[in-house]
Amino acid sequence: MTPTSDHVTGGQFLIEPTDPGSIFTPEDFDENQRMIAQAARDFIAQKIEPLAEKLEHEGDTALGEPLLKQAGEMGLLMVDVPKRFGGMGSDKGTIMLVSEVMSGAGSFAVTHGAHSGIGTLPIVYFGTAEQKQEYLPKLATGEIIGCYALTEPGSGSDALAAATTAVLDGDHWVLNGTKQYITNAGYADLFIIFAKVDGEKFSCFLVGRETPGLSTGAEEKKMGIKGSSTRQVILEDCRIPRENLLGEIGKGHVIAFNILNVGRFKLGASTVGGCKLTLGHAVPYTQQRRQFGKPLCEFPLIRAKIADVVARTLMAESMVYRTAGLLDDAIARLDREAPDFDLQGILAVEEFSVECSMIKVYATEALARAAEEGVQMLGGYGFCQDYPLERIYRDERINRIFEGTNEINRMLVPGMILRKALKGELPVLQAAQAVADDLLSLPSFAEAGEPGFLEIETGLAESMKKIALATLGLAAQKFGKQLKDHQTILADAADIIMEAYACESGVLRAKKQAGREDEQAAALMASACTLYAHDAMDRVAVLGRRILAETLAGDELRTMLGGLRRLAKHEPVARSPLQDALAEAAVAKAGYPF
Repeated sequence: MTPTSDHVTGGQFLIEPTDPGSIFTPEDFDENQRMIAQAARDFIAQKIEPLAEKLEHEGDTALGEPLLKQAGEMGLLMVDVPKRFGGMGSDKGTIMLVSEVMSGAGSFAVTHGAHSGIGTLPIVYFGTAEQKQEYLPKLATGEIIGCYALTEPGSGSDALAAATTAVLDGDHWVLNGTKQYITNAGYADLFIIFAKVDGEKFSCFLVGRETPGLSTGAEEKKMGIKGSSTRQVILEDCRIPRENLLGEIGKGHVIAFNILNVGRFKLGASTVGGCKLTLGHAVPYTQQRRQFGKPLCEFPLIRAKIADVVARTLMAESMVYRTAGLLDDAIARLDREAPDFDLQGILAVEEFSVECSMIKVYATEALARAAEEGVQMLGGYGFCQDYPLERIYRDERINRIFEGTNEINRMLVPGMILRKALKGELPVLQAAQAVADDLLSLPSFAEAGEPGFLEIETGLAESMKKIALATLGLAAQKFGKQLKDHQTILADAADIIMEAYACESGVLRAKKQAGREDEQAAALMASACTLYAHDAMDRVAVLGRRILAETLAGDELRTMLGGLRRLAKHEPVARSPLQDALAEAAVAKAGYPF
């Protein structure tokens, strides 16, 4: 498989090789990006940590408003806002880095993200010139606070089933309905609200807090993210000017889904930060806590936990910033002087919906695993509020629910790939047919002589991609349009694709680091890739068998299972040396070693 053009689109990694030098990694951050990240760390240390008890355990949601104002004064609300409207106009790498660092702010990270992301970006991308000029400078500084109201009591994942209505009455829209679980609703000045015009045409509107007929419910009593404001938004004959329509009538889904897409890749970055934060709390504890005469970090099972979290964090981080590079490369091809540059920017991001959904699912589940293992490493102390792992464990749970549940995003990954194939944007079906035809004759990459640097892991990632193509292609061939109803097949295919993207991203990053002649870092990354990729291939083999069993039967099934076994074949590796290397590095750094 060789590249067909300089233009890269979402999902293309499945059918074309990627040069390690072409990907963006955290090692590529420049001084300006590092300074912005440090400003975010300073804000957390100075403003958030002294209030941690009130935010995280007392649930004082009213603190969110003054803290957002202070974040605005430090420039932490403007990275997504174009320069001409008072923002920084930052690249996606910087935006993801800020999201990652802000994860250290606990529940305020949700408050911050809801304002600076989904509470601001609909206007950036879809607002008129007048709307942008009116609102963006104020949102960028925190003069006004924004929120995004899509979910309703009766519609969550099925957003287009919204019951909120908008009726044009002269020069005003009249809105009626209820929105549910709206972050920042307790003190937002500007509500971005979705409603159906005449009960049919899904659209988007800008509603000010002082608008008669708008009210909010009581604060929700939540399991986690207790310091963030979460309320119902109630609209009762709420009249807004005609010009407060955002975008076009009946095109609200374009706004909703594109903004959720941005939210997904930012959440991926945030949860990577959560993984690092977990290691930063858990690893030092294992150094200090002694049992049976030695520190916990010297016990093999604890070292295995540390190594597993480090490896998953490296894969997630590599996926996140690789995707950031893809988005920035796509946006760099656009004409910045064009009047619709911002709109074209979000459409460029939309091309990579596959990757955005993958990093949302993968990174949030990596954090779930990290929090689980972190609490276990602390034992009884991890269960107590005096230690941060208790809060991280509670907070992480929401990440797999909002910005589209992980189940929905799993449906989206193969669905979007097949949609691109049917539109002729990605020759997936042709590649799938070629892999299926050759399934029995594909050689095992592990059988040739002494492998080079990460050669085996590169082969594993390539085999995972081939398994994804073959199984998804066979399922699409058998079920056609009805494949959308076979959710277990789609979910298994999504997991295979994610494992391939994760392994390949980690391997490419390690190879790029080796190209910089940073042998120590490259070798440590290679240990993580080896540890992770072999386990991932075992999981992929099981997933592949499940899809084939749902798709084929009899001799055809047995034939394809034989081909799958050869494609998934790999020699097992000794795990403990790899785990020791990663655990030792984490102990030396008192946290994430990269």
